[in-house]
Amino acid sequence: MTPSTPSADATISIRGVRKTYPVAGSVSARKSALTDTAESEIKSGSRDVEALRGVDMEICDPGFYAVMGRSGSGKSTLLHLLAGLDRPDSGEIIVGGSAVHSMKENELVKYRRREIGVIFQQFNLLPTLDALANTILPGVLDGRPTKELETRGREILGELGLSDRLHHRPEALSGGEQQRVAIARALFFAPPVILADEPTGNLDSTSSAALWRLLEETAAKRKMIVLMVTHEAIAASHCRQTFILKDGRVAGEFESHGLDPSQLAHRSSELARTA
Repeated sequence: MTPSTPSADATISIRGVRKTYPVAGSVSARKSALTDTAESEIKSGSRDVEALRGVDMEICDPGFYAVMGRSGSGKSTLLHLLAGLDRPDSGEIIVGGSAVHSMKENELVKYRRREIGVIFQQFNLLPTLDALANTILPGVLDGRPTKELETRGREILGELGLSDRLHHRPEALSGGEQQRVAIARALFFAPPVILADEPTGNLDSTSSAALWRLLEETAAKRKMIVLMVTHEAIAASHCRQTFILKDGRVAGEFESHGLDPSQLAHRSSELARTA
């Protein structure tokens, strides 16, 4: 049915991407769209906020990558644009060979379902569905035969160590188990790229460490890109490379695998300071 490795190239190309949010008028009505914008700028309500100011980023090889930056640096906005949840004002976004920036809405729907996987901090599992049903949901929405979907779902959940949790609903799963179900759902169509938005924000330290290792192993085994937004140096230390965002631009990047968290934090703060 669906291959276990991505059929498209695992690449991300971002060129000159800009995104501005108008905040004049009702501030409260705009807050949900400005989760990555500095609070002081939102409260002013007197001018547009430039969330991204010409971002350039290239990832040409599979692996586990991190994007770090302070609140308001543009991390979440960048992730939303890559996921096709919002559109840039200008610039190009190409993911796995797909020109996301120029897609029509119906094309974006298919892109989000089949060509990209997204892992959220809040898991975003449907509480009335068990682990298997949550995992196969993208295939259900795509109109695939149920038997094939369940075979694929069991395969992925088994690979993630959840064979004995197939029919447990989210409330009966630990936080780490819920996040692994979310990963299984993101992997369903074997996309070339998975985006992870603070994926361990609701997990304890032991579960977080296990998840970072799992994401690293998943990227290597499946030859895909896993791009994680995080504010934690310990999380980025598991990644191959770390990009630093500052004020809506890429301040720099460096090889991060093998650095301990204190070294990584120092390197990232130095880049942000001198940019």
